[in-house]
Amino acid sequence: MMRSLLVAIGFLTRLPVPAGVFDDERAQANSLAWYPLVGLLLGMLLAVLGWLLRDSPSLLSSVLVVLAWVVLTGALHLDGLADSADAWVGGLGDREKTLAIMKDPRSGPAGVVALVLVVLLKVTAITSLGTFQWLALLLAPLLARASLIALFLTTPYVRSRGLGAALTNASGRACAVSLAITAGLCALAKWRGALALLVAVLVFGLWRHACQRRLGGFTGDTAGALAEMVETAVLVVLALG
Repeated sequence: MMRSLLVAIGFLTRLPVPAGVFDDERAQANSLAWYPLVGLLLGMLLAVLGWLLRDSPSLLSSVLVVLAWVVLTGALHLDGLADSADAWVGGLGDREKTLAIMKDPRSGPAGVVALVLVVLLKVTAITSLGTFQWLALLLAPLLARASLIALFLTTPYVRSRGLGAALTNASGRACAVSLAITAGLCALAKWRGALALLVAVLVFGLWRHACQRRLGGFTGDTAGALAEMVETAVLVVLALG
């Protein structure tokens, strides 16, 4: 159990964990169920940073929080977002071309625009959140990583190899429990938690449908894109709410 949690922390963040935990294939598969907890841990770190910066200019504080967000995650999901944006535009509806573009390490104009827009939306949303900034910073990474569990449980992984291949053997029961706990945590946040959960489900459904139509499933890059879209959507909707 602890090895699985350490694998999840090591994969989703840049927090140091023993390198040996990644040699255990069973721990890699079981790490999926721990994703929401890692998201909550990340959110707690960001919320604490936001609190420490509470007396700083709000825009500067927001930029520093987003910077810490990128550093803590190693821009893992941002990379997937950029690759997916390039592939969706450049693939022109063709499955094989879309998959080939996602494997290209270079970023094109669509990827750069997607990154800029997401970072701007996150910064402006966090700046606008005011008193409930801490709650949004907890919910956004929590729901983003819970959405990854839902993706693996409901959608085929289309690459035979890749960062997500080991996760296809995750325990469905443990993952279902993890999703239930996530929903319960959202319920504790009352209507804001319910709104964030609804937005996450909507983004998940729309992106899953798009991936199914274009690829017949998903890849690691499209999973990363999903996480970024859920985080951004939750922050923006809570800022508007």
